[in-house]
Parts: sequence; C-alpha cells; structure tokens
Amino acid sequence: MQRMLTYAEALREATEQAMTRDPSVMVMGLGVDDFRGIYGTTLGLQAKFGPKRVIDTPVAEDAMTGIAIGAALAGLRPIHVHIRMDFVLLAMNQLINIAAKYHYMVGGALQVPIVVRSIIGRSWGQGAQHSQGLHAMFMHVPGLRVVAPSTPYDAKGCLLASIRDNNPVMFVEHRMLHGQRGYVPEDPYEVPFGRARVLARGNDVTIVAVSYMVVEALRAQRLLREAGVDAEVIDPISLSPLDTETIIESVRRTGRLLVADCAWTNCGASAEIIARVLEATQGERSIMVRRVGFAPTTCPTTRNLEDLYYPDATSLARTAFALVRGPEAPFNPVAPLAPEVMEFKGPF
Repeated sequence: MQRMLTYAEALREATEQAMTRDPSVMVMGLGVDDFRGIYGTTLGLQAKFGPKRVIDTPVAEDAMTGIAIGAALAGLRPIHVHIRMDFVLLAMNQLINIAAKYHYMVGGALQVPIVVRSIIGRSWGQGAQHSQGLHAMFMHVPGLRVVAPSTPYDAKGCLLASIRDNNPVMFVEHRMLHGQRGYVPEDPYEVPFGRARVLARGNDVTIVAVSYMVVEALRAQRLLREAGVDAEVIDPISLSPLDTETIIESVRRTGRLLVADCAWTNCGASAEIIARVLEATQGERSIMVRRVGFAPTTCPTTRNLEDLYYPDATSLARTAFALVRGPEAPFNPVAPLAPEVMEFKGPF
C-alpha cells in the first residue's frame, strides 16, 4: 500500500530527516514553535531538537534574514520560515544584494546555503498585504533558486534538495496546498532543480500551471476532457532554473499554450514562460498563447470578490477551450468551489 501524507506532513518529515542527518541544519522564523507549527510543518521540531536549532524569531525580517545569512556563512544551513511571502519584502536587500551575490563577490570562497520558505495564497480574507504571490521578483535575480512544488511528493523532495544545495533557495508554498494528500516515500530523496513534470498527457492544448494552479489545472483538464478537448498539464516545479525544454516539446505538438499562475500576469512567471516558448519556436509554426492569473488589482478580502479575482478550474477550462475551439464556441463548465478553499479557516 502506498504511504500517503499531506503536503504539510511531507515538509515536516523532510525537515526532521535533514536535521537528524545534519546537525548544521536549523529552523528559524516567527511562530515555528507555535502549537500549530506553521500549518503543522514545524510541529514538534523544537521539542525534539531544542530551542537552539528551532528558533522563534521576533517580527524583524530584515535583521533575522541577516542572521540567517551570517549563520550560513559560518557553516550552518538555516531554513528561514515566513508565514506569508509579503513579509519577505522587508528583507529584499539581504536576499538580493547579499545572499544571491555573496558567492560571486568572494570568488567562490564562501557560500550561502539558506532556504527561505514563504507562503502565498488566498482565503480567510487574507487581503491586500497577506495574499501576494511575489515569486517572479526572485526569478529575476541570478544567484537565487526558486521552487514552487505542488504535490506532497515534490514538496519533500524539493525541500531536501534545497537544504542540501549550496545556493540560497526561495521555497514557495501556497496555503491551499498544505492539506493536499499524496504518495510520499519514507526514505529521504531529492527532486532535482530544473526538471518539470508532465502530470496529464494531451494533444490539443498545453497547460503550464504554477504551484496551487496545478490542482485547478488538473480539475480543468477533467472538465475539458468531458467537452472533447485533450489538455496536457505540466508542473514546472522549479521556476529558476526553469525546464523550458519539456514545455517547448509539448507546445510544439499542441500548438497552444496556457500558463496559469498564482500571481499577477504582468512581468510574471507566466510572461517569462510564454516568452521563452515563443523565442524557441518562432518560424516553426503558429502558436496561440494565453496567460491566467490574478486580476490586475490589489488582492481583495471578501469571499465573493476572491471568487472573481482568483483563477480556478472553470476559468482555466474556459480559456483553454477558447484556445482550441475559438472564442465563439459555447462552453460553460460548472465546478464547485474547491474543497480546500471552502474548508480553510485561517489565520495560520
């Protein structure tokens, strides 16, 4: 029988295994010792490893990131947890001007092996300053790795690979993913950077989905199949480095590309993916592209506005169907609001 864990349990297991194997691995962040343990991802770690390796930090993201960088330069491997990605903005200088560049500036003599876990996503009225997906900002910076796994299997493997990597890694988690269940091996393993995963095969349209959008894309794929449209769904997993070859190979076959992201489309991950595909295929064949993400305004708070603001399975299915059959073709898929959205209670 396959062993099933939630996404949060997979992250916790990866952290515990890494800390057991390597005494230089430490965890720090606001609320890591809380009784809820950051959605359960750090639950019980302080009791097992002690307060010197699992450190609750003050509300001082800039200073704490500096401490994490200093610890990494001194030989430790910190995992710095941010309950919301929005708060990482307070540490941008530390991450972009120090962590990402230090190895280069000292000629490779020192490394900054830190993992910055940060949580994005909707629900429970998180609103303007607590719901933003800012991962594209970090994709822009050489020296930073950026990963956004969507399954429990990839969450564990990506976190172990990130902890063992000698580069700073931005580890992006959508709060709607923490309760998702899936197969996770008990033994430690790594999911490599820069290798996308094809989750569903199809010949009519390629859907590339980032983070939680993978869940909605797979629901959209089922709606499309009922309407006679064969969609291929790809999870890039790693955003930097990005596996463009897997995506390009699919689009060369389907001729249509839809990219769904948990962020704004302007200057985002979706724009970068589409640009790379079009650069690589120009002159070969006509390719139709669309991108779906946040509506171009500030993240709302109320549920009714959230339902309009965030893409879901039905909006993805409608967009993909129009790419294949044309915008005038009738298609009105009906799918209930995702159970994880309905069940989320917040705040952490």
